[in-house]
Amino acid sequence: MPLRSPTRGATSFWTIFLGVFLLDVASKRMAVAYFSPAHVPHDIVGDFLRFTLAYNQGGAMSLSLGPSSRWWFTVLALGTLVVLGWLYRQTPPHDRVQLTALALVCGGAVGNLVDRIRWGRGVVDFIDIGLGSHRFFTFNVADVGVTLGTVLLTWSLTRRAARDGEAAKAGTNPLHRGEAL
Repeated sequence: MPLRSPTRGATSFWTIFLGVFLLDVASKRMAVAYFSPAHVPHDIVGDFLRFTLAYNQGGAMSLSLGPSSRWWFTVLALGTLVVLGWLYRQTPPHDRVQLTALALVCGGAVGNLVDRIRWGRGVVDFIDIGLGSHRFFTFNVADVGVTLGTVLLTWSLTRRAARDGEAAKAGTNPLHRGEAL
């Protein structure tokens, strides 16, 4: 598959990427400014949605790799961004679903990476959902971008693999016909 043109399809990618990243940065600043001290819940929609400031030194769902977690997760995020950058370059400019997915994941990954590098305290989390004592892990806007983007990317790649398999059986390639996946 030929490399994509750096300008074709880039506008939507960068718009979504910057939107997720800037919304994440702004919401984290708001959380630190208005919801300190940490671990004090502020009801937004009753008990279901609360803003509770927390600093996550681990990874997803507070996964910890010990005292050097910050640096392990920094290296992991940088490596992941390299792979996602390669995937972005391989994505056809007309594949809006995959470009959207990549932008969501990258915007969220960079948002959390900036926190991880900037703050020794950890990544700022504040969105707290659940009922009573049954709570989900506290998360942030970047986490939403990464999660939605990952689901969308998985769906897109699975769909592409199925279409490529069908095209191989039929002896045709949908990309040569200019079809979006």
